[in-house]
Amino acid sequence: MSVAIVGGGPAGMALALALHRQGIAAEILDARTRGAATADKRILALSHGARQILEGLGVWAAIPHTAITSIHVSHQGGLGRTKITAEDEGVPALGYVLAAGDLAASLDAALAQTDIVFRDHTRVGAPPEAALTVWAEGAVEADAAGAVARDYGQHAVICTAAADQPHAGRAWERFTPEGPIAALPMGGQGKEYAIVLTCAGAAAPTVAAMNDDAFRALLQGRFGRRVAFASVSSRFVFPLGLRYRKSAVAARQVWIGNAAQTLHPVAGQGFNLALRDIFELARTLADATDPGAPEVLARYAAARKLDRKGAMAFTDALVRLFSNDQPLLRHARGAGLLALDLLPPARHFVARRMMFGARGW
Repeated sequence: MSVAIVGGGPAGMALALALHRQGIAAEILDARTRGAATADKRILALSHGARQILEGLGVWAAIPHTAITSIHVSHQGGLGRTKITAEDEGVPALGYVLAAGDLAASLDAALAQTDIVFRDHTRVGAPPEAALTVWAEGAVEADAAGAVARDYGQHAVICTAAADQPHAGRAWERFTPEGPIAALPMGGQGKEYAIVLTCAGAAAPTVAAMNDDAFRALLQGRFGRRVAFASVSSRFVFPLGLRYRKSAVAARQVWIGNAAQTLHPVAGQGFNLALRDIFELARTLADATDPGAPEVLARYAAARKLDRKGAMAFTDALVRLFSNDQPLLRHARGAGLLALDLLPPARHFVARRMMFGARGW
């Protein structure tokens, strides 16, 4: 085979479709049963730039989604806030909230209309016989060659919450000393939000054991009164950190998405970054006689260097700057948010970076 894609989740399927559109033969190898990814209940926040990539693959129209038309950013215990709107940025929406399973279902349906081979129940250890092996599943192992790992000492608590008023397409990002909270609109013009609440690692067992009323009170207390939450769903908790490969390429191998870098969810860059990996890899391989040639992989790595490093640095800086309660930093945060609100070029820069990565600079 020309390209072997290890992993049949959304990243692997999207890459297979992107390569197919370039006329490049690829096979997907996955240890699970085909279709397993369609049962994924996780909620994703995709940027406008990600929508453009998925439109190019012909899968966007079939994915149920909720548009984010504005984002309100604030921090607890100080002045300063900013609001970013789709209207100001000249786009139909800043981003979209959708279920990972719905994304996988649309990608799988598109695959079924092609001759792309999907080998399920196929566990891969060493790279298979292929001109290029792309690792599109899993996370960066701490002991992997060239891996960098940073523990933030935080856990994310994930759930959904119903508010007492319609969300009107507004997303909220609230920074607190314990860590950020994101509330993402769901369900068209309904009242439901996807919640990502960050807590200290030591507090995670206590938070995980809370009943619904106790957790709702915690959420409301940290979020503030701009949205009143009436109920919350069951929750799951996982640790947060930064892990990445210094180089996402090796001899006839490429790592994309979470297999190349796993980020804190504060900036919502995870799968958006994966789609930009996919877009650039397909473009790089389009005119390559040998997709695994060292010079081809070097060209891909160079093209992705600025965006990868920029996304990781931006996310890491947000976590470090906003997840503490030092008085000087608290005032600096407020001043920074106020500056974003008063300086449209700065606000525009941040919005474009979030939507398009390095392409937005």
